[in-house]
Amino acid sequence: MSWDVIVVGTGGMGSAAVLELARRGRRVLGLDRYGPAHALGSSHGGSRIYRQSYLEDPAYVPLLLRAWDRWHRLVADSGTDVFVPTGGLYAGPAGGPTFAGSLRSAEQWDLPHEVLDAAGVARRFPTFRLAPGELALVEQRAGYARPEATVAAQLRLAAAAGAELRFDEPVESWQPGPPARVRTAAGTYEAGALVLTAGAWAPELAGLDLPMVVERQVMHWVAPAGPIAPYERNPVFICGDGPDQVYGFPAIDGPAGGVKVSFFRAGEPTTPQTVDRTVRPAEVAALRRRAAAVLPGLTGPAVAATVCLYTTTPDAHFVIGPHPAYGNVVVAGGFSGHGFKFVPVVGEILADLVLDGRTDHPIGLFDPLRFPSH
Repeated sequence: MSWDVIVVGTGGMGSAAVLELARRGRRVLGLDRYGPAHALGSSHGGSRIYRQSYLEDPAYVPLLLRAWDRWHRLVADSGTDVFVPTGGLYAGPAGGPTFAGSLRSAEQWDLPHEVLDAAGVARRFPTFRLAPGELALVEQRAGYARPEATVAAQLRLAAAAGAELRFDEPVESWQPGPPARVRTAAGTYEAGALVLTAGAWAPELAGLDLPMVVERQVMHWVAPAGPIAPYERNPVFICGDGPDQVYGFPAIDGPAGGVKVSFFRAGEPTTPQTVDRTVRPAEVAALRRRAAAVLPGLTGPAVAATVCLYTTTPDAHFVIGPHPAYGNVVVAGGFSGHGFKFVPVVGEILADLVLDGRTDHPIGLFDPLRFPSH
């Protein structure tokens, strides 16, 4: 049997692509080296931030507006709370990238927002403490997605739409054809086109000379010293700049679940095969010190910690587009730790590219040919 499209990797982006292709009536096969919604890549950890006042670049905002609608559709279609609106708070020095970058996107795209100083934040969000002189941008159209539940829901809906899914089949090689061929330990599959959404395995699998670095990142959950209830009402947040920048969530896992707070750019280079998945005591201690500076009541026990993988490009922008050498192959990777919020719209983009060779979504920022080596 052959397929119209094979999708290699069924994490957040791959499962979205499989779903969108199946909904468009294509015969699609999804392959993954592990089981569905696994915890060995980048689509796990219980929560991922969604925000619109995008500090990275205003060029992302149109995709975020589309993603907002698509997240709500996925909630309705799946009957699950894969996405939860909470509002968002992004704070730091007035001229720093977290606050100033968020403000730039909010103003450029006329996004509803407020600016609060440290006293205003303390009144509105009493669990937070800003340093003197820091400012916060607050927006309502923010929230969190549940990554494991999202992947599971997309795979379930894709299967219901006719997609075939095969797990625990690591891809050993692929050829563009035509027809394109993908070989796993279980067999060889043929299709008219390929979509490569292999996450941390993309640098070795995609056949691209791109400067993507896989990074080991640690996610932490810390309990408050007092009741959990005040933290359940918190927005998602990003606080600080540079190596001190942390992100976090409201408490979503009940009284014993703690509050998820993690450093954003404290990764170390690794590979999926050699990553150290043991969380070190020094990492927990450093995070707890920083978390307590932002949330002074968050001084209870460390509840949990786990490792995930970022695949980061030099400019921290994504890689999405046709393979430079093969017209029937589309690649998506290098999401650099901030991609999950785009999952539903990336599914649309990948289906557009593989079926039509183009998309109306603005993806010029993500051109695989933008790096100097090309």
